[in-house]
Amino acid sequence: MTITSLVSPNRRTFLKTSSALTVAGGGLMLGVSLGVPSAAQAAGTLYTPNAWVHIADDNTITLLSARSEMGQGVYTSMPMLIAEELNVDLRKIKVAIAPPGKVYTNALLGAQITGGSTSVRDGWEKLRIAGAQVRTMLVSAAAAKWNVDASKLKAENGMVIGPNGKKATYGSLAEAASKLPVPEKVALKDPKDFTVIGKPTKRLDTPMKVNGTAEFGIDVKLPGMVYASLQQCPVIGGKVTSFDAAKAKAMPGVIDVVQIPDGVAVVADSYWHAYKARQALTVQWDEGPVAAISNASMLDGIRKAADSGKVIAIVPAKGDATGAMKGAAKTLKAEYVSPLLAHATLEPMNFTADYKNGKILLIGPTQFQQGAEGSVAAALGLKPEDITLKTTFLGGGFGRRLELDFIVQAAQISKAVGKPVKLIWSREDDTTHDFYRPMAVNQLSAGLGADGKPVALNFKVTSQSITQRAFGLPKDTLDPFMAEAGVMPYDIPNSQYDLVIHDSGLRVGYWRSVSHALNAFANESFVDEMALAAGKDPYAYRMSLLEKQPRFANVLKMAADKAGWGTPPPAGRSRGIALMEGYDTYMAQVAEVSVKDNQVTVHKITTVADLGRMVNPDTVQAQIQSSIVFGLSAALNNQITLDKGRVQQTNFGDYPVLRMHESPVMDITLVPSTEKPGGIGEPATALVAPAVANAVFAATGKRVRTLPLNDNLAKA
Repeated sequence: MTITSLVSPNRRTFLKTSSALTVAGGGLMLGVSLGVPSAAQAAGTLYTPNAWVHIADDNTITLLSARSEMGQGVYTSMPMLIAEELNVDLRKIKVAIAPPGKVYTNALLGAQITGGSTSVRDGWEKLRIAGAQVRTMLVSAAAAKWNVDASKLKAENGMVIGPNGKKATYGSLAEAASKLPVPEKVALKDPKDFTVIGKPTKRLDTPMKVNGTAEFGIDVKLPGMVYASLQQCPVIGGKVTSFDAAKAKAMPGVIDVVQIPDGVAVVADSYWHAYKARQALTVQWDEGPVAAISNASMLDGIRKAADSGKVIAIVPAKGDATGAMKGAAKTLKAEYVSPLLAHATLEPMNFTADYKNGKILLIGPTQFQQGAEGSVAAALGLKPEDITLKTTFLGGGFGRRLELDFIVQAAQISKAVGKPVKLIWSREDDTTHDFYRPMAVNQLSAGLGADGKPVALNFKVTSQSITQRAFGLPKDTLDPFMAEAGVMPYDIPNSQYDLVIHDSGLRVGYWRSVSHALNAFANESFVDEMALAAGKDPYAYRMSLLEKQPRFANVLKMAADKAGWGTPPPAGRSRGIALMEGYDTYMAQVAEVSVKDNQVTVHKITTVADLGRMVNPDTVQAQIQSSIVFGLSAALNNQITLDKGRVQQTNFGDYPVLRMHESPVMDITLVPSTEKPGGIGEPATALVAPAVANAVFAATGKRVRTLPLNDNLAKA
């Protein structure tokens, strides 16, 4: 799903690709317009630094990546797209993360955002065109220099080669090329001629991450920099009413104690000094309305909203589900509950800010450059042009670093103390002050015919709208990020798919796979329940309903075959199966589990993914592995609980991530395809919960409809 329906047309419409050139340090810089109004183009807003490719005189090529690197591999996949069309060795391309700029807008999300498994999907054509345009201009420059027909020249390995042994490096031609008109139409390589795209490729960022030269936010150092630790209200949204900093100010290394809207910051010569002194603060809080919230009250409110709230259709109703239900041979219904979840990134929130003379430098990990720039400008009363933002590597994102709270806090503290400040959250800060994945209730009912096949289905998800909070989605408007994976792929003649938006009062945020995880858990568990009611095998039942869905049927059959479905599993183990499309990727999983003392052990996950064309299959494999571990952590053990508005989990001790010895064997098959690229960073996260839950039912006869599994199996 995308949020293109939420942004203005001139932001979301993929305009005809155009380009802008400028000579920069004797080199060629090319920018590709995307969604920028023509008036802005005429005003020159496409010129430097809004550019993708920079070729310097020394023949170095730099790609300005519009997407942040948070482990998903864009530091390699994005330059692979450029290298393919430029005909250069990938290892010769340098990468820098782009500054804020409209030219770097993600066409699938309407802003300069990294998320939604969109990086390759957005860059697939855009960056190849950019590379091809640069290549064409370099060849034209060489043709003019040598007074030969451009058709007699070829560009390869960073050089333009002509007749009679003539050669010129890209760098030596860059300045001349920059003065040529940008070709509106360029020929892209036929995929059969790809030498870079589609080939398993070692990541460009691995060496620097191994030798310690990679810069994450936590690594940033500036001359004269000090450190801040922020005391926030134990109830999210609470405000300071008064504080006593006398003891804190007397502690070693403390430079200042300042109040900002989100709390009281202790600033010191080291993080440890700041953190220890923060513990000596005495702060009185107005805890606000969230102090009245508990998990029980949130769940009760969601269920009441499901019964009485405004119903919004996800897709137009098909047939007459209500009427068909009345005439069904058998009916069944179920409710599924998904809990609050934290992002739990390995690197806690942090950012460095340096405010001086009405301008500010911001350095750190973010998924949303334009949002960071705009939020800091609003908070400090600055103009966007007074802000310089540099993006480091992200030590995990998962949607948490789409939020801007910690960036604004760093900026406010720096302005208050007049020094460059690195704000660092503790792990406890991070766990207790997240923007959590919302709690959700999915309610489904089905009517089966005499043959056991569904004749009617009703689906309703009730949850909080992240998009209303984050992007101002109007009330009672369809939030596409609540509807992902909501509509089943199966052939059901009468169906109705709805959602109800209910604000539970706690701030929520996008979490890896967003609503795919909520809806796939419900839908794929319920399909298993339908198969049981029909007396059918879960795999065979699904296949019987996918005659019109060849890509779904293909991955499902391949996964079942790979996992040995229909043959006895190893002693003491059982299997479960699940199917989903997410971000244009079709995926099936089979989980093999055992259960002892109501605790689940996942031994093997078999995954088959059809994601269209792949840029780097090696990264695809890694992303699926990462998604499975992330999704299993949540499915088996994770939940956030509140008591009087206070988050009870504080660290990995009570919000555990899957350990290495707990990780299953992962058998991954990637389907060769010529379809357009799909996203791969998130779908496997969503699919693992229903696959495991279905396997748990096969093992125990207990249907767990509330996550996490290990906490709720005994109650089933």
